Amino acid sequence: MTEILKKIALCIEQGKTDTESPFPPQMKGEKGADEWTKCALEEGVKASDILEHALIPAMGVVGERFRNKEIFVPQVLMSARAMNMALAHLKPYFFSGDIKRKGTVVIGTVAGDLHDIGKNLVGMMISGAGWDLIDLGVDVKSDRFMETLNQHPHAILALSALLTTTMAAMEQTVKKIKAINPLQKIMIGGAPVSQAFCDQIGADFYSNGPQGAVEYLTAI
Repeated sequence: MTEILKKIALCIEQGKTDTESPFPPQMKGEKGADEWTKCALEEGVKASDILEHALIPAMGVVGERFRNKEIFVPQVLMSARAMNMALAHLKPYFFSGDIKRKGTVVIGTVAGDLHDIGKNLVGMMISGAGWDLIDLGVDVKSDRFMETLNQHPHAILALSALLTTTMAAMEQTVKKIKAINPLQKIMIGGAPVSQAFCDQIGADFYSNGPQGAVEYLTAI
């Protein structure tokens, strides 16, 4: 990895967004993911190399630290924000075809549930790992998921629920979609969800954190 890619990766791991950001304190006044990504592109570094050798490995490190309880949600959100600053510079290359996307993920919080922090965190990491993301937001009914999947037939579905009372809506959505398309890949997550619940409702994958979701997508 070149020096500038290491700097981008470090900024994402530490949650350093740009020069103006006071976080983390030890990097105050230094360039962040925003400036270093711009510099890398200006120096001729390929957008695909920035994605594959800086952004994806860095968020992998963040996900692993989060899973090991070495860092917590606020730090992960700062890293995700830094990653999004870098991604903003790479997006034109996505559409030009210079960066090959891995596929499409449709994500949303199920009907009756208005919580989105976990969903947003998973979505940011999925996007940073090279997937196109269609975020339907919160309180998404089964029909909306089905309509979107019909428009994107090869997409993978990611469902989130934070309330035990909305687990029934998650089950209904999974069973409704699987009844029409048994081969549709569906992954689920959220505080009250478990592997046992995943098996019970017929979903394909459960993860208790964002890194697990990325690892599952990578393995498909």
